[in-house]
Amino acid sequence: MWRMTVNSGETATTTVQGRIRDCTAQGKGLSKLGAGDIAVVDSPDMTRREADVLADAKPGAVVNLSRFTTGAIPNYGPHLLMDAGIPLVEGAGAEVRSVLRSGKKAAIGADGAIYVGKKLAGKGEYVDRAAVDASFAAAQQSLVDQMEAYFGNTIEFIHSESPLLIDGVGVPELGDAMAGQKVLVVSGFPGEGGLLRERLGNLRNFIREYSPVIIGVGGAADTLTDLGYDPDFIVGDPSDISAEALRGNARVILPADPDGHAVGLERIQDLGVGAMTFPAATNSPMDLAILLAAFHDAETIVAVGDAVDLDRIFANPEGASPAALLARLKAGRRLVDSTVIENLYRSTSGGGVAWAWAILGLLVALAAVILIVGLGGPGEFTENLVDTWNQIALRVQGWFN
Repeated sequence: MWRMTVNSGETATTTVQGRIRDCTAQGKGLSKLGAGDIAVVDSPDMTRREADVLADAKPGAVVNLSRFTTGAIPNYGPHLLMDAGIPLVEGAGAEVRSVLRSGKKAAIGADGAIYVGKKLAGKGEYVDRAAVDASFAAAQQSLVDQMEAYFGNTIEFIHSESPLLIDGVGVPELGDAMAGQKVLVVSGFPGEGGLLRERLGNLRNFIREYSPVIIGVGGAADTLTDLGYDPDFIVGDPSDISAEALRGNARVILPADPDGHAVGLERIQDLGVGAMTFPAATNSPMDLAILLAAFHDAETIVAVGDAVDLDRIFANPEGASPAALLARLKAGRRLVDSTVIENLYRSTSGGGVAWAWAILGLLVALAAVILIVGLGGPGEFTENLVDTWNQIALRVQGWFN
């Protein structure tokens, strides 16, 4: 790696050259990242932990396909890298990742232009320390304001929905359909149609082994039906769900306003399908599905869909509403994200299963030998086995004499 500095008046510009290392989630360049390399990442609002790993490798520069700081949260990542004297280039764009392949020689111009060989691959912007500091301060104040509003709304929700959250007032009566059972709550992923199928594929062994009660949330009910799973319950707006799924064996539950009005009731009536309503001050069918399983004494609730955690609350997405937080807190220790189950089955499959099949194969082969030897000799079955064993023992003894 070489770095060339050119002084023009009072402004210093820098050109960096080195080998590209794809350190994005899809790449494997992080393990090979060394001093002087150009690390390519895709880390909006880079965390301190991510930056620390990069800084330890002493790269010549870090190119971020996204922005090191978006202004959504006060993150320390870019500060740590800049304190280590590592030039940062941001906003290169996801489309250049396929060009910036690990191992290729590249250079970054003083204007942020990124070259692979002599070919222009893309362009980013050098990160300015003053701009990072200003963005951090603004994001810090914005986060405080946002959290004050969020928890204010949370208190309001508790005030209006305490009968539901404490005593389950309004929860549809389902008998003991979920009591002591494992319940799989399946919701979709915004803009990721294939991701839901992939996640359900990873759960097939769990579903086969435990036969959980399945709740299809909204359009995810159609995905379940397409994959051959028959939901036990469907929670959501009927306009988002196919007639085939609604007419199946699932019991349909419609989210309703606190006054009892449910959107999509007309469609249910037109289809001649029976349905129950779930009145609450949230319009999220996922929240309602989790509460449904929690109040009907599910043993374990496995949620497939976007997780709600502190990072998402900080980022202020619509899906991390106060109702979403409180529904998950109500489910408590019974609620787990499906990725936990996927990882468990991934770690217990593979090698263990391969050994089981190998042992089974040896047993089958041994049984076949016993059957052939026992039936193939001139004497009785037992005599044939004894004679064969004695011959094998004598042969082995001869090898060692």
